[in-house]
Amino acid sequence: MAGCAAKAPAPGPGPGPDPDELIKAATQRLTDACLTRQGLVPPRAGPGRPRDAGDRRVSAALFGAGPAELSLALPTGHVVRAHTDGCLAAAQQRLYGDQPGWFRASVVVNNLRPEADHTHRGLAEVRARHRAEIADWERLRARAVTEATTVLTSPPPKGNPPA
Repeated sequence: MAGCAAKAPAPGPGPGPDPDELIKAATQRLTDACLTRQGLVPPRAGPGRPRDAGDRRVSAALFGAGPAELSLALPTGHVVRAHTDGCLAAAQQRLYGDQPGWFRASVVVNNLRPEADHTHRGLAEVRARHRAEIADWERLRARAVTEATTVLTSPPPKGNPPA
């Protein structure tokens, strides 16, 4: 997540901003604000950065703690898990509007090629079998691009949100 912050897109002619970069920058802004509200310093990658017990606190706050609440077994035999708590999950909920739905759709869509290879089917056939998940992925991603634009064009949050 480090190094993903970006300025809000400038309006004007020409091709629009890269949707992946918009979502990445908005996710960074949202997760940084969430960690800061908890009194934690957002992590930044870099050589020589010391690792300490505070990193575990930051990691738990960012990615969630305890057993993962979301799980999806893939046809390849791999199981993908994610938390519904933590700052990243909150950012995904804000951007996609359905964090569990985004988890399911994105895991399936991101694993279409491995599924095709594992099942000895063509990618087109596997994609056809997962039309519903692909449609969900497209719908949720379009929502995230819209929300990301809002996040990036709004002033950063100040203080703690109401309880």
